[in-house]
Amino acid sequence: MPAATSSRRVAITSLGCARNDVDSEELAGRLQAEGWTLVDDPSDADVAVVNTCGFVEQAKQDSVDTLLEAAQLKDGGHDGTSRTRAVVAVGCLAERYGTELAGSLPEADAVLGFDSYADMSSHLQAVLAGERPASHVPRDRRSLLPLSPVDRQAARAGTAVPGTGVLAAPDAGVLAGRGTAGAPSPVDEADGPSLAAVAPASGPPVVRARLGSAPWASLKIASGCDRRCTFCAIPAFRGSFVSRRPTEVLDEARWLAERGVREVFLVSENTTSYGKDLGDLDLLQSVLPEVAAVDGIERVRVSYLQPAELRPGLLEAIATTPGVVPYFDLSFQHASATLLRRMRRFGGSADFLDLLGRVRALAPAAGVRSNVIVGFPGETEADVEELVGFLSQARLDVVGVFGYSDEDGTEAETYGGKHDAEEVAARVEHVSAVVDELVAQRAEDRVGEAVDVLVEEVLTGDAAAEVLDLLPGRTSGEVVVVSGRAAHQGPEVDGTTAVLVPRSADVPDVGVGTFVRAVVVASDGADLVAAPGPVGGDA
Repeated sequence: MPAATSSRRVAITSLGCARNDVDSEELAGRLQAEGWTLVDDPSDADVAVVNTCGFVEQAKQDSVDTLLEAAQLKDGGHDGTSRTRAVVAVGCLAERYGTELAGSLPEADAVLGFDSYADMSSHLQAVLAGERPASHVPRDRRSLLPLSPVDRQAARAGTAVPGTGVLAAPDAGVLAGRGTAGAPSPVDEADGPSLAAVAPASGPPVVRARLGSAPWASLKIASGCDRRCTFCAIPAFRGSFVSRRPTEVLDEARWLAERGVREVFLVSENTTSYGKDLGDLDLLQSVLPEVAAVDGIERVRVSYLQPAELRPGLLEAIATTPGVVPYFDLSFQHASATLLRRMRRFGGSADFLDLLGRVRALAPAAGVRSNVIVGFPGETEADVEELVGFLSQARLDVVGVFGYSDEDGTEAETYGGKHDAEEVAARVEHVSAVVDELVAQRAEDRVGEAVDVLVEEVLTGDAAAEVLDLLPGRTSGEVVVVSGRAAHQGPEVDGTTAVLVPRSADVPDVGVGTFVRAVVVASDGADLVAAPGPVGGDA
């Protein structure tokens, strides 16, 4: 067991997607088990760890900027009060560029890849001792697991798969809180925390520590991707697709519920592939009701669905399973069939509209979001207008619009027919303007709809006043304004719903983590305003 080391403090800053957030909390759990104290503010930490994003150019720049900001805290920072002694880069940017990033960013005291996660405590301790661990040497992580999906589970334990509680390490059994014979490892509280000490009451330990107090949390059900989209580098640095076993998913859902989580957000690079390496492509349909039945979990949300892989059974399970919200995060990327083939994807306007029709036939109020890329090499003006026409008919709740840029090592990087940066930016602006109007219209269509809102914040001051301005005649003396998300709204990027709850003795508590039944009375862009009322079957 680790010796008591309460003086070691670490702050983990997580950038990028929800999957990265899970990785950060796994790192936090491992470090906490090794005696590190987790703090929120990097200036209060001995080591500032930045879990970087390496997806697109802007995300890469944000990661570098965050590392540089953290480095300025060393040696007391600007005002001499900072405790920070070292800055360490981990995550996708570090995994993808490794030694190159270390050479261009000497301000970082270490650049560590996924293979270092299992022994992160030792690496951080070495950095504090003045050593500089060898920088990660990038490699194509698809080569680390067998080509055949059904052979991957056996090899998984020897391969670092961040965010799944399975990392290659000689003492992985002990790290998982179990001895070599499967018996619980001894816990000596005097020696500090251990992974065995963070076990859910109903199952084995979970390698994770929460870095926030939100009433929702992401839960990674798989990692990696087997698709070969020509614009995307993720498979090369995240590796081949590998599912977590249902027992692991359920154990972690219980663990989260015991810590106040009311909504779990099931994430992966491609959720529609779940189970293919376990010999059952219908497995998610069986897992969803089990997660929804976990005591304390009120809502289950599924993310990252590939339209071409969304089978009828899974569509029906998401749309109709009690406790699972009818929310469809569909990765369309474009609507032109010709351009989609160039991206090595499938479908087109007609296919996607048919899919949306089947979704809404089962769940008329279903939430649907997507992302699209404009300015892809070879994209014509006719392709752009087809995309705009599709979006106009699709009635999506949220659409992220991204401009194409070359990604190192991808097939599209070698393509001709590229547009200059100014043209890409112009197309982004055009499509974004259309999307803004369409999303606002879709939100307005929801006025009168019954919703069930998970409260994430109680608004006060200017934030509450902005909501009240949308409904003249209401005052803060009459209502409490809370903000959260309805079933059709995913966390952080899909808009919010503010609820005006009357200040009355007979109104139940509306604190963070509670659900408020309400009816939508107004909209503002993608955001909604609601007032308490009965919720029917559409919620």
